[in-house]
Amino acid sequence: MAKKSGLGRGLSSIIDDKYDSQGLNLDSSDKSKIVELKIIDVEPNKDQPRKMFDKKKLDELAESIGEHGVIQPIIVVKTGKTYQIVAGERRWRAAKQAGLKVIPAIVEDYSDIKIKEVALIENLQREDLNPVEEALGYKSLMETCGMTQEDVSKTVSKSRSAVANSLRLLNLSKPILESLEYGILSVGHAKVILSLPTKEEQNELADYIANNGLSVREAEEYVKSKSKTKKPKVKVSSEIKMVIKEKENDFSKSLGTKVKIKDNNGKGKIEISYYSLDEFERIEKYLKN
Repeated sequence: MAKKSGLGRGLSSIIDDKYDSQGLNLDSSDKSKIVELKIIDVEPNKDQPRKMFDKKKLDELAESIGEHGVIQPIIVVKTGKTYQIVAGERRWRAAKQAGLKVIPAIVEDYSDIKIKEVALIENLQREDLNPVEEALGYKSLMETCGMTQEDVSKTVSKSRSAVANSLRLLNLSKPILESLEYGILSVGHAKVILSLPTKEEQNELADYIANNGLSVREAEEYVKSKSKTKKPKVKVSSEIKMVIKEKENDFSKSLGTKVKIKDNNGKGKIEISYYSLDEFERIEKYLKN
């Protein structure tokens, strides 16, 4: 198990205190760490927690970078002949989109675990992650870095309950998670959906919410109304089952064909099977006598 980091102050305690995740607050000695790297020599981190990038915001950033340049250096690690982004992928994407050939960067020597921590926390502190990406990020910290939920909560400066509730989202089906990623459903909706016991019920509710544009409050009321109208299943005792079975056998012998009795708390129906028109007429005559 990897050593726990105990990073209670978030990103500033992972990255050197003299600069933060956006490359701010550099003093004169730190500025010497900034280098210009060719855009083509920089690659995104495949384990980056954020998988989706808002096109409109990316366009706006690209326009700003095209006019003013990249003010905040990205943070990278050397990987062979290229550099892998630790923090600042959005700036790198926008710089590429703006047509820049080079980008300011700070090259660090981080372990794989530290790269995961910095990448996740940088995005969380910027609030750039959608709910599913955030939950997967927490899961990655726990699995890769050997953290508990308590460790993660301290690292990202969030309550343990917030981390636990985020991780619960991963119990939802793939279609519901996709709706969360694209903003069709909110985390509030997801909490209501998770209150239902089966995947089938959860998927049905998710579809109903999306198709009818329900608010979280309306979704809660809908679930309450459904639970009130839902009739509880009546358990049939083994004694009653035995009596029904005996009656089925009696009817079957008398009619000379298969008979099925379906009982529901004293109410039900009797199903008589026939396998030819002649047999139907024979049973009909028997019942009329």
